[in-house]
Amino acid sequence: MADLMRERLSRMSIFPAMRGAVSLTVPHPGHAGRRFAAALLACAALLGPTHGAGARSARAIAQQAQAAEDQDAIIATVNGAVLTKRDVDTRGRLFALSSGLDVSDDVMQRLRPQIVRQLIDEKLRMQEMLDRHINVPIQQIGDAIAGIEQRNGMPQNALRNKLAEDGVSLTTLIDQIRVQLGWTQVLRQETGEHGRITAAEIEQRMAAMKREDGKPEYMISEIFVPVEDPRHTENELKFTETIIQELREGAPFPIVAAQFSQGQSALDGGMMGWTQEDGLDPQVVEVARKMPDGAISNPIRVAGGYVIATIAERRTVGHQMATILAIRQAFFAFDAPLDPENPSDQQKAALDAANTFSGSAKNCDQMEAENKKLGEKHPSDPGELMLNHLNPQMREVLEPLPVGKPSRPLVSMDGIVVLMICKREERNIAIQTPSQIADHLMNERVEQTSRQLNRDLQRRAIIDMRSKT
Repeated sequence: MADLMRERLSRMSIFPAMRGAVSLTVPHPGHAGRRFAAALLACAALLGPTHGAGARSARAIAQQAQAAEDQDAIIATVNGAVLTKRDVDTRGRLFALSSGLDVSDDVMQRLRPQIVRQLIDEKLRMQEMLDRHINVPIQQIGDAIAGIEQRNGMPQNALRNKLAEDGVSLTTLIDQIRVQLGWTQVLRQETGEHGRITAAEIEQRMAAMKREDGKPEYMISEIFVPVEDPRHTENELKFTETIIQELREGAPFPIVAAQFSQGQSALDGGMMGWTQEDGLDPQVVEVARKMPDGAISNPIRVAGGYVIATIAERRTVGHQMATILAIRQAFFAFDAPLDPENPSDQQKAALDAANTFSGSAKNCDQMEAENKKLGEKHPSDPGELMLNHLNPQMREVLEPLPVGKPSRPLVSMDGIVVLMICKREERNIAIQTPSQIADHLMNERVEQTSRQLNRDLQRRAIIDMRSKT
C-alpha cells in the first residue's frame, strides 16, 4: 500500500490561486503593449528613409514586444488562476524532448487541446492540494525524476540535462510531477478509513484468484485519457490517436504515460503490474486477449475516457515457473572512466586483481568480504534476480555458471565485477502474497476515487476559456 499511496513533499514555493472567484473578462494587459508597438512603428514611418536603421530597429523592438505578448496571451482562467499560451507551448516542448522524437508542428497542433485540458486539470488539483495544505518536498520530486530516467534506461540526470540543452525549464517538469505526487496525498485523505484493505477483502480476492486458476493474467501498462463530455469525444479521440502514432514511432511508453496519462499509474510509467481479467475494463480485456506482447493498442473506449494499453508479457493465473538467483558480487572500481584503447596503470592493476580473485574465490562469504575490502562501491548483495528478466549479455554469463563458482571478470566503463551464484531456485512466481493482493486492491480503490474527485472539481470550478489554442 505504501507504494501505491506514496507521499512526496516539496520546498518549492507555490503561489495559491483564489478559489471560488467570479469569472470576469478583464482587459488583457498586453493591449498597452500593442498600443506602444504601434506608436513605435508610426514614429518609424514618420522618420522617412534617411532614418532607415532606426526604423528597422523600432520595427524589431515592436516585433519582439508582439512575440512576448503572444506568449503571454491568456488561454483560460481556472478559479482565477491564469493559463497562458507560454504554459501550453512549454508543456508541448517538454513532451517532444522527453519522448526523443522530432514531433512535427502538425502533431503538436493536434496535441494542444488535450494539453490545455490537462493543464486545467492540474490547476484544479493544485488548488485542491493547497486547500488541504499539502506540500511536496523537492527531494521526492527529484526521486520521481530519477525513477523516470531509470525506467527508460537513461543515465542519472540525463532527462534534466536534455531539457537544459534545449532551453526547456526544469520547472515545467517539476510542476507536473509535484501535482502528481501531491494528488496521491489528496487521495489518501479522501479515502481515509475507506482506504484500509481488510483481511476479509484479501481473503475474498484470494478465493477469486483460486477460481481464476488457469486463466490469463497480464503485465500491462496503460495511458488513461479522460473524456469531459461523453456526448462529444472527438477531441479526446483525436488526441489519443496522435499519442498512439508517436508511441508506434518509438516514443517510450513510460515517458508518454508520465506526461499525459490521467491514471494513478502515471508516475510508474503507466505500469499496472500483473493484472487479472476481472481487474480490467471488459473492453480492455477483449483487446488484451488478441494483441501481441509489446504492441500498442488502438484507442479503447472505457467508462470515463479512452485507454491506450501495451502488454509486456502474459502468464496463466497461479502458474509461472521462473529461475530465481541469489548472487554476490565483488566490484573493482576504476579511478576514471575506461578508455579501452589506453587503459591506465590503475585499471590494469584492477584487472590483474580481479583475475587473481576470480581464480581463488571459493564461496559467497569470500565474495562479501572482498567487496567490503574494496569499499563496497556496489552492494555485495544486489537482491534476488529473475534469470529470464536479465539482459541477454548477463543471462549468457549467469545461466551456465554453477553455484559457488566465480564468474570471469566482467569489465565495464567504471570498473570490473566478479559474480557468484549462491543459490538457484525454481519458483512459481504467479502466486501473489497477501501484501501484493492488498496493493492491487488499494490501486483499484484509489483509481476510482481519483476519477470521481476529478469530476467533482471540474463540476464546481469556474473555468473561463479566453481563446482557442
